[in-house]
Amino acid sequence: MKKIAVSIGDINGIGPQIALEEHKNISQSCRPIYCVHPETLQNACEILGLHMPKNMEFAPPSTPVAPIYPARIDPNSGMYSYKSFIKAIELVENGLAQSLCTLPIHKKAWQLCNISEIGHTEVLAKRYDKDAIMVLGCKDLFVALFTDHIPLKAVSEKISQDKLVDFLFDLYRCARMKNALVLGVNPHCGDGGIMGNEDENIKSAIEQVNKTIGQEIFVGPVAPDTAFSPANRIKYHFFVSMYHDVGLAVLKALYFYESINVTLNIPIFRTSVDHGVAYDLAYQSSPNTQSYINAIALAIKKKFEN
Repeated sequence: MKKIAVSIGDINGIGPQIALEEHKNISQSCRPIYCVHPETLQNACEILGLHMPKNMEFAPPSTPVAPIYPARIDPNSGMYSYKSFIKAIELVENGLAQSLCTLPIHKKAWQLCNISEIGHTEVLAKRYDKDAIMVLGCKDLFVALFTDHIPLKAVSEKISQDKLVDFLFDLYRCARMKNALVLGVNPHCGDGGIMGNEDENIKSAIEQVNKTIGQEIFVGPVAPDTAFSPANRIKYHFFVSMYHDVGLAVLKALYFYESINVTLNIPIFRTSVDHGVAYDLAYQSSPNTQSYINAIALAIKKKFEN
């Protein structure tokens, strides 16, 4: 079975509980290697009233054992989750695991312990000096994000034809989708320049990439308010959004529990749950684990279904 490195995420959140509750399930299809000290998971078990599974495999991060303070934003848990992530990356880089699956971090906790990157994707992009591509979704619908964690006011200046050409071509090279619908950025795709000309750059980039590929893979741009119509969701499995929340609002409305996060255009294969630390649930009630199950499944396959 394939070995999957699992970074534990913020230990004050739901990550440890998800890992503990689903270990028996996922270990039937892979060998998970948990980047956490066994003492930390034992602490989580004591708080949750669970028994520690006996066959868990550990690769502790290079940081001291951190205590768990349920639902607390804490720099120590932030540093622990960061070091767990780095350890998981190293396992894959050194051939000790085939893929990486991440449990949720708290971005503010990272900031409190002076980590400069805002999250997982930014760490990977910096580490490999690549334009990492964030794709979120499930088997029924995946959304690739041209821009991710930036303010809305900064999106328009990012939309250049050259950058879009590189992005779309890299996305196709990594995902090999049969087709993809590309969303515009302005209402009604700008209505011929009445509301901005960014969509003309998108159109030109699509034409250039399709010509290079030799097939009409990318279609658009289409107005975001109609892009996810039932008819389009039958025809298209992949969508490309210019802005984070425009694409993800629809995805999470339709597939909140099933969707996952995938990082493409880097040397390793990384999947993640598509939810946060859920401090409102942490160590109080059982979280929904479907996103984690789906993330592990794709980490094993290392390819999208077309």
